[in-house]
Amino acid sequence: MFRTFRRPRPGLPVMAVGALLVVAASALPGDAVTAASACRPQQFFVSPDGSDRADGDKPDAWRTIEHARDHIREERLNRGMSCDIVVNLRAGEYQVDEAVEFDERDSGSNGHQIIYRSYDGPGEARIVGSEEVTGWEEYQDGIYVTDVGTDNPFHTLFEDGQRATTARYPNRATEDEWAPYLFSVLKEPEKEAVHQWLYSSPGEWDPTWDLDDAEVVIWSGGSWSWFTDTVPIKNPSWDDNQITLDHWTRYALMNSRSGSRYFLQNSLDFLDQAGEYYQDYDQGKLYYKPRGDIADVTVTAPVATTLLQIAGTSPEYRVHDITFDGLALAETDFVDWYRFAWISDGDSGEVHEYPEYDRQIEMPRNRFGTVTVTNSRDITLSAMRISDTGYHAVYALFANEGLTVRDSLLENIGADGIKVEGGYPGEGDISHGHLFTNNYITHYGELVPGDAAGVELMNTGDNVVSHSYIEHSARYGVSLEVRPEVAAEDNYAHGNVFEYLHIEEAGLDSGDMGAFYTYGVDNAEPHPITNEVRQVVIGDVIPDASMPDSGTRGVHMDAGGCGFSFTDIEVGEVTDDKYQSYQCNTVENANWQDGFDASRMEYDAIGVTDSFPYPAPETTE
Repeated sequence: MFRTFRRPRPGLPVMAVGALLVVAASALPGDAVTAASACRPQQFFVSPDGSDRADGDKPDAWRTIEHARDHIREERLNRGMSCDIVVNLRAGEYQVDEAVEFDERDSGSNGHQIIYRSYDGPGEARIVGSEEVTGWEEYQDGIYVTDVGTDNPFHTLFEDGQRATTARYPNRATEDEWAPYLFSVLKEPEKEAVHQWLYSSPGEWDPTWDLDDAEVVIWSGGSWSWFTDTVPIKNPSWDDNQITLDHWTRYALMNSRSGSRYFLQNSLDFLDQAGEYYQDYDQGKLYYKPRGDIADVTVTAPVATTLLQIAGTSPEYRVHDITFDGLALAETDFVDWYRFAWISDGDSGEVHEYPEYDRQIEMPRNRFGTVTVTNSRDITLSAMRISDTGYHAVYALFANEGLTVRDSLLENIGADGIKVEGGYPGEGDISHGHLFTNNYITHYGELVPGDAAGVELMNTGDNVVSHSYIEHSARYGVSLEVRPEVAAEDNYAHGNVFEYLHIEEAGLDSGDMGAFYTYGVDNAEPHPITNEVRQVVIGDVIPDASMPDSGTRGVHMDAGGCGFSFTDIEVGEVTDDKYQSYQCNTVENANWQDGFDASRMEYDAIGVTDSFPYPAPETTE
């Protein structure tokens, strides 16, 4: 994990038009607050040392964000607003065991915002979804054990704010890598299509292993290194070199070219390295081998999956005009098992015009992020620091308009950095007009390396993704996807602009991919140009040596990846083509073409600008 910080390079603030909008909270200097309308906002204060019986002013702050929200709601202070309302969170830690929820009752009005901001500077007010684990006793070989109970199992762990590794076999090479792996084998020809039976070579597994709580993390699909599944083990059959899984994986565990790469995790028999843990779910015991002295470190376990839930009750009753500024959000949980989407068309059991989209969207059990947004309009996340999450950092589901994430640091993320999932194709354009700018997104896909993206847009249009540095992913940097079966009139992924982006260390553990990736965006002639990509630098895209799939690319316009213009693009080393596409896009000045003119590249403006509020994590440059 990168934990050393440096100041970002100076950059020219060449911003998209939408990025020039001033977020009111970012311009509030202490108590001398002036909004765009030159009014004086009503202010309240919250502090970790406050009391919810207090007055809520600066010398007598409340204790919880929920109380501030409820006061505004119950007093109807946000009805007929003539100025913004600002809730100032003083520096310190706000521990929560469930999401802080906001709905349409908590919205701004008359064009004014309800603002929740870190009063003492970006990242100083920290909302944390974990609790300290104490009561450690020495077990053996540098391993300690404590009782955590059986009521609330968790699925990731942290030591001094750094993610621990679930004890695994084989051990990972470094804390920055997912490899090495074992490979599934084909026991009998007729077993090639199985999704639930994992076979090994004789002697590869130890029959003395206790796998009662163990899981398989697997790139299902054999050589298709596209998605990872995390599935509990139902039972092993040692004589047959077979493990039966609790749930089906997305793809079969073999195909004609290769077995699937996998490792086993969460057994005490695998706990042999510092920074690894094992959880005995039945006995409620946690075993951990700390990186440092157990007496000097702080071990925390997550108790919440979402920290901010921003959700209107329906698309007709949306939450709107709320800004969260400068807040740090940290340490949320993952799930007990994971597979991306349903396996087959129509598996959701719901009737849709395009049942194929069931295979392209998270299942309901996995529709969450550290910040989850749905049924919203004009929600702003500014100068946020979101770290050490179990799953997505920001997840926008279905009906959302005008979501802004700007000037924010997202680091050590379990799955995607920012993920937008629009509605089903052909059923209404309900997700559009988002702005994601001046963000630094690093080390994402830590728990879900398969399909992980720094920014992933699904069936959504008229968005701007700009001035961002995106690095360290098993798979994508940025992706825009729908489905190849979708007709033009039912596809909403148009009008998007991707500009001034720097993507590094993508494709570290997968294949048949691009650091910039699209899928099923424009599926029929005449392919009008509706999406633009310009001023993008992509570094080397080199996968782990164990990856059996086809090569890595800088830009991969997969099935239906048409209707794009590419201008001023530079790609580093890859294992396949720097650019793979059908003849349905335009390219001007890209370094996979003859005559590339590097002087046209605005290098100083690519990536985060000099207004970025955080020290940027050390890069690979």
